[in-house]
Amino acid sequence: MTAAMIRVRGLAKTFTLHNQGGVELPVLEGLDLDVAPGECVALHGPSGSGKSTLLKCLYANYHASAGKITIGGTEVTAASDQQLLRLRRETVGYVSQFLRVIPRVPALDIVAEPVHGERDARERAEQLLLRLRIPMRLWSVPPATFSGGEQQRVNVARGFIRKLPVLLLDEPTASLDTDNRLTVVEMINQARTEGAAIVGIFHDQKVRDAVATRVVEFH
Repeated sequence: MTAAMIRVRGLAKTFTLHNQGGVELPVLEGLDLDVAPGECVALHGPSGSGKSTLLKCLYANYHASAGKITIGGTEVTAASDQQLLRLRRETVGYVSQFLRVIPRVPALDIVAEPVHGERDARERAEQLLLRLRIPMRLWSVPPATFSGGEQQRVNVARGFIRKLPVLLLDEPTASLDTDNRLTVVEMINQARTEGAAIVGIFHDQKVRDAVATRVVEFH
């Protein structure tokens, strides 16, 4: 049996609402999850059930309230800032719902930035932008002026420019048209076939059915 690339044990996350008198809001409690290379685990459930919270805990944007997360042998819940930076650079890719970038930076540079300094960085960025149907006339334009669908395609291109062993995907196809949605499905399945361990949120059932090897229900 293939060893898990992602291992979660007893994960809990509680938010403290300081503007409401310190009320505590438990979102995750006692969560266990294993994800092996070549798996795509879809998180499914109503809004507010903790799906995005889990992704953010895996990426260490949120600190777990309790439990343990291990990714590729690194214990995320006990990692130093330097270890987390290395993990994000070498192991874990994350595609969020929204593109957050430095203003006035051209789209091509945004996509190439994660592999900046590598000889073929620009060429790889161009290939991804072409594959995701971003017109060449927009490559030198900052994405702040783009439509929501164009921004999301830039976001996907940036997330997929490195072949990483772990991918975290938060609604990567939410604002895409049919053709680009199918392209992103192909990219996800290609990454999985090449051995990536993937955890994602896909509200579109057709997309979920096309990429998921397993569905984990949140309540």
